[in-house]
Amino acid sequence: MTSITYRPYRPGDEDGIIDLWNVCLSWDLITRLRFRNLVLLDPNFDPQGLRIAEQEDRIIGVLYAVRRRLPMIGTELEQDHGWIPFFYTDPAVRRQGVASRLLQEGEEFLRQHGRSKVFFSSYAPNYIVPGIDGERYPEGLAWLKGSGFGRNYTAVAMDRSLVDFHTPPEVMELKQKREQEGYTFKLAQDSDLVELIAFATDVFNPDWGRAIREGLLQRLGIDQILIARDQGKLVGFCLHNAYEGVAERFGPFGVDPLIQGKGLGKILLYDCLALMRAQGLHDAWFLWTGEHNAAGHLYQKAGFHITRRFDIMSKPIQ
Repeated sequence: MTSITYRPYRPGDEDGIIDLWNVCLSWDLITRLRFRNLVLLDPNFDPQGLRIAEQEDRIIGVLYAVRRRLPMIGTELEQDHGWIPFFYTDPAVRRQGVASRLLQEGEEFLRQHGRSKVFFSSYAPNYIVPGIDGERYPEGLAWLKGSGFGRNYTAVAMDRSLVDFHTPPEVMELKQKREQEGYTFKLAQDSDLVELIAFATDVFNPDWGRAIREGLLQRLGIDQILIARDQGKLVGFCLHNAYEGVAERFGPFGVDPLIQGKGLGKILLYDCLALMRAQGLHDAWFLWTGEHNAAGHLYQKAGFHITRRFDIMSKPIQ
């Protein structure tokens, strides 16, 4: 058997990486443009973390390890954590130790940079999927478990057809009631943006603030963002088209936890779905929520159905 070479990424590897990706990860196909945007142009990208297995000048295995070089907010670099957003090997060389060698090299890369814990694959901002889809990639899940990864929790992706969408009368009545109490639900204006990004960042997740800011610099239209206010105070938001310029991708979406229970999230959700339908979109989808939490229940009551489950996994690498 011809020997296998293990090395970091080199310019010119892109076709081999993408071609093998689309053979191995057939449920999560990628284009050259998406690979460029999500990996090569990621400010945290380090060529030494993108590990390559090569045989006879042909790429047969890939594993990507990444650590944060640019903080999501302030100076926070999550200095203990690293991530593996993706890995795959040619079916012809599986069970020959190729993936294990790539993992060893990826972990060593992270260890050299002071990381003591590695996750698959909950990396922000540029994750491809939240975790491993064990139904579609049972070999990958088994390999992660065999390599010492344990499951932290499970996230679900959901979709909803908009072809039959309509806002139920009870939601319209709820909205009218809240408006009578002083709440407002409107499309965002430029004057909302500073407060909106700070709210999304501080109350929820720095990645949400980043997604809104960067989305507006790209394809996200300000008329695709809805804002809820209580006596002038911003208390919720809902939008679509923030991620990768995909108009049917829903979110982020949040209501101030201090006033949840008033149905504001339900109102924003239906208003956003109506806005999407008015733009001629036929589907709304997102990749990541809890199946049994309040958001998961809200989505399912609004007609979303679960399309995939992802296990977010981690292991110590000290």
